[in-house]
Amino acid sequence: MITERELFLRHVAQTSHFPLSLEIEKARGCYLYEKSGTSYLDLISGIAVSNLGHGHPAVLKAIKDQLDKYMHLMVYGEYIQSPQVKLAELLASVLPPDLSTVYFVNSGAEAIEGAMKLAKRFTGRKQFISFRNAYHGSTQGALSLMGDERLKKPFYPLLSDVIQLEFNNEKDLEKISPACAAVVVEPIQGEAGVILPDALYLKKLREKCTETGTLLIFDEIQTGYGRTGTMFAFERYKVIPDILCLAKGMGGGMPLGAFISSRQIMSSLSENPELGHITTFGGHPVCCAAGLATLQMLISENLMEGIEEKHRLFSENLSHDLIVEKRGIGLFIALEFANFETTKKLIDLCLKSGLIVDWFLFNTKSLRIAPPLIINRTEILKSCSIINENLNTIQHERINH
Repeated sequence: MITERELFLRHVAQTSHFPLSLEIEKARGCYLYEKSGTSYLDLISGIAVSNLGHGHPAVLKAIKDQLDKYMHLMVYGEYIQSPQVKLAELLASVLPPDLSTVYFVNSGAEAIEGAMKLAKRFTGRKQFISFRNAYHGSTQGALSLMGDERLKKPFYPLLSDVIQLEFNNEKDLEKISPACAAVVVEPIQGEAGVILPDALYLKKLREKCTETGTLLIFDEIQTGYGRTGTMFAFERYKVIPDILCLAKGMGGGMPLGAFISSRQIMSSLSENPELGHITTFGGHPVCCAAGLATLQMLISENLMEGIEEKHRLFSENLSHDLIVEKRGIGLFIALEFANFETTKKLIDLCLKSGLIVDWFLFNTKSLRIAPPLIINRTEILKSCSIINENLNTIQHERINH
């Protein structure tokens, strides 16, 4: 009899030759459960998606209630659908006044694509600026912004007028000119291995964009929705973008993204031409209901309040000679080692110990820790113990060899 794993490898398109192939039967809170009964403590939240944990009761209830009313009705922007309206209103209430108009899409890459089109349409310019080691998605516009040539070259030609800067290099900001439609930046670089901005860097970037009439687009697809200890990372640095891109944690586990701007900027998409940017499933009512419940829970439960203490617990209890550097903010943490071999060995050993961790796309020497925001003290200490014990195993193996 053909197993489900064999069917998975045969019929589901693969993104690598070595998928984890865990057969997950259910997921609750911070845990995933295989059909065999094996449980895994999830320290990556499906790559910063399940910020409220898996299967949060409030999110599940919102989904079930909306299913009883209606699902897809019409392409985005035609009908007044309550979940979209309520979510947009709540988002506007927690954002600055100039980020008041929401365009819902299905994913982070779509949010970036929409933001790029909006910037071109509003400014009348074609050039974009992005950063080395930045990740913005795999569609062709987003890929054009990506800061890693190894992933880009096989898909050339891409957008030609893209300039890449070095993150935290203030001298590079001089390359931003009146020819530029927008600068697209992660306020905290994610796939580079949680690289934080220098103290005044984002403020100087904001000033340069304002000076040249260039729109500033913040990609908060990983850092939004409480991950850094504030609802959005830009709040920490007191820098407001012209366009904000969200996804991942936004839908509480459902596919949902958005790009958000002022009414003035966003209105440029509604004419010359009309329907210049459209989506069939963006803002799906069930996804928006889940997104509304997610944002309501983040606010009502004040989940951001405990993030700093949880960060401190991880930082104080992850201590080993093999760790070269610890970086992070909130529940977005990187442990750097001497090489990828150490990271990969640790990931494999942790998986056998019931702990899911991962590396970063552009920094394979570093281990990703980005658990659900609901993770508790016991689970944090358990995670740290597993990581430290497995680092001991790696160290002892090297000594013995």
